[in-house]
Amino acid sequence: MKFFIDTANLEEIKEAAAMGVLDGVTTNPSLAAKEKAPYNELLKQICEIVKGPVSAEVIATDYEGMIREASELIKIADNIVVKIPTIKEGLKAIKTLNGDGILTNATLVFSPMQAVLVAKAGATYVSPFIGRLDDISTHGMELIDNIVTIYNNYGYNTEVLVASVRHPMHVVEAAMIGADVVTMPFKVINQLIKHPLTDIGLEKFIADYKKAKKDQ
Repeated sequence: MKFFIDTANLEEIKEAAAMGVLDGVTTNPSLAAKEKAPYNELLKQICEIVKGPVSAEVIATDYEGMIREASELIKIADNIVVKIPTIKEGLKAIKTLNGDGILTNATLVFSPMQAVLVAKAGATYVSPFIGRLDDISTHGMELIDNIVTIYNNYGYNTEVLVASVRHPMHVVEAAMIGADVVTMPFKVINQLIKHPLTDIGLEKFIADYKKAKKDQ
């Protein structure tokens, strides 16, 4: 399973990349706005740090606008993936971009049939938002299970990219189901590393080493 980081913060991206666990980045104008930097310049810097896929989202909601924005985004770097909203105009844009060999990420997916439609249109990735489903008392991981099953049934090539991840158990469940990618905030990546028994064990090892050295 591939790990993407969901952020526009350059320091977080550098730190995750230094760990050797980072396969790509997902970002959007809202995340970029927190960094108080021009969106396209920020994307360029991200693409210099990460050689894997970097998903960059369009703002337009009409077909022509999406295609126009996509043509500008792909000029930034070769590893840009264009994030397209899962709406009727978005399906048209995905179909066109796929025909032109441009990688796409269908975002804001909340149902199995939305996932089927974007796969048929040729999306490279589908991004189901599980945390937002959990927020309205729906089991978000059931959606991932359904999408993975349907894609396997029919041999769709679109990769399942689990988004809106809130905690480590989302990552564990996604891996057990067989999702292709999980994108998560930096804090969740850090939480994956932590375990109280690791901390206790390390503390004991260090204490024993210091005692042994003192007794020499």
